[in-house]
Amino acid sequence: MTEPPSAPPRRPRPSATASPRLWKRCLWTGLALWALTAIVTYTTQNSTLLPTLILLGSFLVPCVFALWAYERHGADLGVGTLLGCFLTGGILGVLGASVMEYYLLHPSLWMFVGVGLIEEAVKLGALMLLLRHRPQLRGVRAGLVLGASTGFGFAAFESAGYAFNAALSTQGIDLQALIETEILRGILAPFGHGLWTAITGAVLLAYRRPDGRWRFAGPVLGTYLGVALLHALWDSMHGIAVSLVLLITTSHLDSSLFAQGYLPTPTDEQQHLFTLFSLGGLAVITLLALGWARSLARRDPTWRSTP
Repeated sequence: MTEPPSAPPRRPRPSATASPRLWKRCLWTGLALWALTAIVTYTTQNSTLLPTLILLGSFLVPCVFALWAYERHGADLGVGTLLGCFLTGGILGVLGASVMEYYLLHPSLWMFVGVGLIEEAVKLGALMLLLRHRPQLRGVRAGLVLGASTGFGFAAFESAGYAFNAALSTQGIDLQALIETEILRGILAPFGHGLWTAITGAVLLAYRRPDGRWRFAGPVLGTYLGVALLHALWDSMHGIAVSLVLLITTSHLDSSLFAQGYLPTPTDEQQHLFTLFSLGGLAVITLLALGWARSLARRDPTWRSTP
């Protein structure tokens, strides 16, 4: 009796992967949903829609950029790791920064330096905590992607807080201020926390030992201090711009103007100069950070071999 022919072997199913260009679809879909939510909220004055509006506006850009970094350069790192850095790292960073700034900082000329040092430290601490049991995650590329994810998570939760504060006023809910705040922070989001923590994360993981222990070599500490300085300059740019305008346009300086941090009755010339210095300063800081991150990426051959 002959045996029945064996069935041909089945081909293994391809593993599920993220759809290419998913970040683009998320961006345009998210923008449409946010705009629709803003229109409906403004039309109906329904305050129950405010959490939806705040969360959509605060998380859209950070989530899109974290997803872009994952799709392009970090698919092998694991989506769970990326989400952990974004959500848990972002929350731990915001909580840690809030506690430390409350107890350690007081209004002074150097306050923003303290803010930069604290916030960059807590984001790195959150990243280290999340990766403590993943010794295989090392190198510049992993640090750039996961550092950016942690920074973008921090930016998303921080922006939600700023949007909520902007909505509160003595006359009730200020919807216009909320929308303006979300638009401004959404435009600036790619050039702030995510970019800064990507730089420090890249150097931190580049010097990580094969057994997973952290090595705080000179370049790691130097990078942290340099990024904290960029952070401090970014936060201080409003006051720096005011100071430069006063130095250029005023012959007899009143020290109280520096304490106020704004020009009480600015002339047209002063307004133009303030806009030039404030936006120009942010552009210079952004170019420095982008150049720094790009130089780190070029040193890692695995970054160039990703899609």
